[in-house]
Amino acid sequence: MLTAVRTFRVALFALSLAAAGCHAQVPAQSAQSLSPEMARRVEVLIRSKSNVPPDYTIQIGTRSKSQVPGFDEIPVTFQANGRSTKPVNFLLSTDGNTLAQFTKFDISADPKTFVSPANRPSRGGPANAPVMIVEFDDLECPFCSKMHAQLFPALTDRYKNQVRIVYRDFPLDIHPWAMRAAIDTSCVGALSNDGYWNLVDYIHAHAAELGGEEKSIAKANATLDSLTVDEGKRQKVDAAKLNACIAKQDDTVVKATIKEAEALGVDATPALFINGEKLSGAQPMEFLYRMIDDALRAEGQVPPPPVTPASTAAPVPTTTPAAKPSN
Repeated sequence: MLTAVRTFRVALFALSLAAAGCHAQVPAQSAQSLSPEMARRVEVLIRSKSNVPPDYTIQIGTRSKSQVPGFDEIPVTFQANGRSTKPVNFLLSTDGNTLAQFTKFDISADPKTFVSPANRPSRGGPANAPVMIVEFDDLECPFCSKMHAQLFPALTDRYKNQVRIVYRDFPLDIHPWAMRAAIDTSCVGALSNDGYWNLVDYIHAHAAELGGEEKSIAKANATLDSLTVDEGKRQKVDAAKLNACIAKQDDTVVKATIKEAEALGVDATPALFINGEKLSGAQPMEFLYRMIDDALRAEGQVPPPPVTPASTAAPVPTTTPAAKPSN
C-alpha cells in the first residue's frame, strides 16, 4: 500500500500543459526500472489523489537514486491533447511501500537582494536603514494613490528612520497616461530626489483631474510634461537635460523594470516588497506592521511599541485588477 503522497490539484497539471505551448510531444520515458505492477500502483494512486482527468496520459520514467536516504526518484509526465508537462519528480521508497514528494529551496540569498532599490529616488530612512520597502507603482492607479496618501505617511511616522521607501515603475496598459507619468517622473528623479517625490506626490493627489472632464490622453500627457518642467525649475535642475529627457520619452528602463517585476510575480499595483517579502491585495494595516516588525527583529532591531487597535483598522487599499503591462 503506497502512502505519504502529497496531494496535487489537477489545475496545476492543466496550467503546466497550457504553458508548454505548441512544442513537440516529449517522448515517453522508459519504465523498465519499475515492474508493470508497481508502475500501475503508482499511476492509480497519483490519479486518485490528484483527480487527474481520464483523458490525461501518465508516463512514469526511470527509477534513479535521489538525495533523500531510503528513496529513489521517478519522473512522472502528464500528457493531454498532444502536449506534455515537464517531468514532476516523485520519491519512491526503496521497499516500494511509500510514494512521496520532496521540494528543495535555495535560501542562501538574502531576500533583501530580490528587489533592487538602486538608482531610484528614496525617502524615509537612510540608505542603511534596516528595512527597505520597494513599491511597484502606477501613477494612474487610484489604489496606488490611496496607499500613497494614507499608508506611507503612517509608516514614516511610526518607524522614523528605520524604514526607507523606494518606488519603481509598473504602469499598467489599462492606464493610458501611466507610462508617460513614469517616464516624466524618472526624468526629474535622475536630476533631483526631492523633485521626484514632489512630482509623484502631486500626480497621485490629482490623478483624477489629469485629462480634464473629457479625459483626454493628449491633455493628460501635456499636463504631465508641464508639471515636470515646472518642478525642474523649482529644483533648479539642468533644464536642457530635463527637456531632452521629456521629449525623448525613452521607455527602455521602465519596460525593463516591468519585466523584472513580472519575474517576481507582480501582475497588479500596488505591490510592496518589505526586505524582499511581497505584500499585495487588501490587507489590514496590522499585517503590514507585523511584517515590518518581523523584518526589524531579523535585523537585530527593536520595533516601535504596538499600535492601538483603532490605528490598525484601515485596510491597505485593494490592488487594481490584474493586467499585464504593455511591452
